Amino acid sequence: MLRRRTLITAAVFLAPALLAIVLLRLVPFAGAVWSTLFERVGVGLLAEERFAGLKNYAVLFSDPLFLGALGRTVAFNLVINPLQIALAMAVAVLLTRKLPGRGIWRTAVFIPCTIPIVGSSIAWGVALRNDGPVNGLLGVFGIGPQPFFTSPAQALPSIVLVASWVGIGYWMLFLIGGLNDINREVYEAAAIDGAGAWRTFWSITLPLMKRPLLFVLVADTVANFVLFVPVQMLTNGGPQESTTLLMFDAYRRTYTYSQPNLGATSTLVLTLIMLLIVAIQFRLLRERDA
Repeated sequence: MLRRRTLITAAVFLAPALLAIVLLRLVPFAGAVWSTLFERVGVGLLAEERFAGLKNYAVLFSDPLFLGALGRTVAFNLVINPLQIALAMAVAVLLTRKLPGRGIWRTAVFIPCTIPIVGSSIAWGVALRNDGPVNGLLGVFGIGPQPFFTSPAQALPSIVLVASWVGIGYWMLFLIGGLNDINREVYEAAAIDGAGAWRTFWSITLPLMKRPLLFVLVADTVANFVLFVPVQMLTNGGPQESTTLLMFDAYRRTYTYSQPNLGATSTLVLTLIMLLIVAIQFRLLRERDA
């Protein structure tokens, strides 16, 4: 009887969350998967849908724009994820040491995370425009104005800068939590053995931080795969498609080109890539626990 009451109580408390997950996550995802199997015939309100099988996948994977967005998204993540995690780790290690004003520095690094990404994008759009303060500062050092968001070569690195400004402080919090969980006696033993700072970091800190780092790596990858707001607000996928990532490609196909079935297919491809990464995370964690 007690066990049954416990299960009923748990079900009552979990029901709202489970219902939200089903209605807001699973049902839309199932609808998107179903939509990938159809195509629109006609335009506007008179358009009808008919079964197309895997035609949408064939269309996408034969489209140079989609393949470019796919390759660009993978390359973008290969650059931004190690960059953000390395910098977040460096800041976390620095801010777990006994520094004067450590709490103030932690707050300063975390403040960008409290600003909505829309506000951050607007601020960086102003800062990096041709007559903005960043180019004004570069002029002091004799460097000419840089095009940043209007240059095919600089637009995507500029998006990396905007995303990292927010991401570094956010992931730093998780890494600080992991660093604080490491037993201080391990470091004391290393100091007695004469291990230097670098040796201690590579031989003790990194191995003991494997689980937090794996979590941050996968979570950061998922966040950057679905990065949308800076691209939409600052470059709109340009110039010359240089910042068109998969998330923006799905949005544009759905709402700009009125191709919701192709947009759903692009979203599903993106989702499958992220699920693959999550599966790799669980595999690595299982090896860690073995």
